[in-house]
Amino acid sequence: MTSREDFLRRVRDALEALPNDERMVPVPRNYQRNAPVHSAADQAEIVELFIDRLKHYGAQVHRVGADEIPGAIDSALRAHGARSALAPDGLPEHWLRRWELTGEHRVLDDQPQLSILDRERTDAVVTGCAGAVADAGTLILDGGPGQCRRDAAVLADCHICVVRVEQIDFSLPQVLDKLDPRRSITWFGGPTAMTDPEADSGKVGGVIEETERRLVVVIVG
Repeated sequence: MTSREDFLRRVRDALEALPNDERMVPVPRNYQRNAPVHSAADQAEIVELFIDRLKHYGAQVHRVGADEIPGAIDSALRAHGARSALAPDGLPEHWLRRWELTGEHRVLDDQPQLSILDRERTDAVVTGCAGAVADAGTLILDGGPGQCRRDAAVLADCHICVVRVEQIDFSLPQVLDKLDPRRSITWFGGPTAMTDPEADSGKVGGVIEETERRLVVVIVG
């Protein structure tokens, strides 16, 4: 018997000698997932860090008030030369109304019957988000209200994402509790998106695909 085997035997013997209610010890798994309470100054620093990271990775960033969202989206779509934009279910209709009513602009609903070809031909997609990670400059979409399905998020050449300051946390563990683990999650870092192309096809994959695009982030608050 080696020294390792002797050590493991003694551990097993010690465990067997314990009462049943002492053999299993609960291990906390929340780590830093409960976000600390930030002061207004701390939150402002987190938002500035997020903006710096986004710009570093090549994203365009605009800071606006809630009533300025339609104007910011209108300007971003015009700057991209977009003539069509995809709007996911749950996106506030007034966000795109100004742009839709001027010129030959078309808003498409992100419906299941919309083909992949139609999505590829769409010039831009406008979404909200599920959360944002400041220290990584990352946006997270989980397909909730105001967010599109995974394939729609990565096919358009331009993605305009609206983020509220209260959705921005310093690190990833603090964002995890906000995500629905039953949904398909897409991570955006700068003008690229990281996604598993097999996830929505029913195939077994695990390959991560990186797609380049123009990312415009509208930070509200």
